[in-house]
Amino acid sequence: MEKLVNDFSFGLFFWQGIILIILIVLLRKFAWKPILDSLNTREEGIKNALESAEKAKQEMANLKADNEKMLQEARADRDEMLKEAQQMKKKIMAEATEDATEKANAIIAKAQETIQSEKKAALSEINEQVATLSLQIAEKVIKQDLSDDKSQMELINKMLEDVKAN
Repeated sequence: MEKLVNDFSFGLFFWQGIILIILIVLLRKFAWKPILDSLNTREEGIKNALESAEKAKQEMANLKADNEKMLQEARADRDEMLKEAQQMKKKIMAEATEDATEKANAIIAKAQETIQSEKKAALSEINEQVATLSLQIAEKVIKQDLSDDKSQMELINKMLEDVKAN
């Protein structure tokens, strides 16, 4: 270490100091400034990219929420349409049932009227036949004298055979 102290030259030290200062100024102007500028530019680019990514993430979240909302609305619309279709189906079924009931009641009423008229016609015809038979029996009874039971029974059997033949 003594040798270093003995070999020390103030002029050399001075010029080395000046060269160091010049070198630092040159490095600052031509190296550090561009390096720092590129680092700042890169830092801003990364910052902008992060902001863009955050915006894209937020937009994706908004789109996802909008899609979910639209999906829920579509489901609600579908459910409403199905509900309306069910109500229309029930209404149409009720109307068809009501119409069928009315038609069936009308047919039944018409059938009952027809039955009543047929019944009246049949009763009328039976009454006519009874009257005719009564007249025929009266004619035959008047033609013959029926004093005893045996002759009455013979007449009745004969008339019954005539009626069965007709």
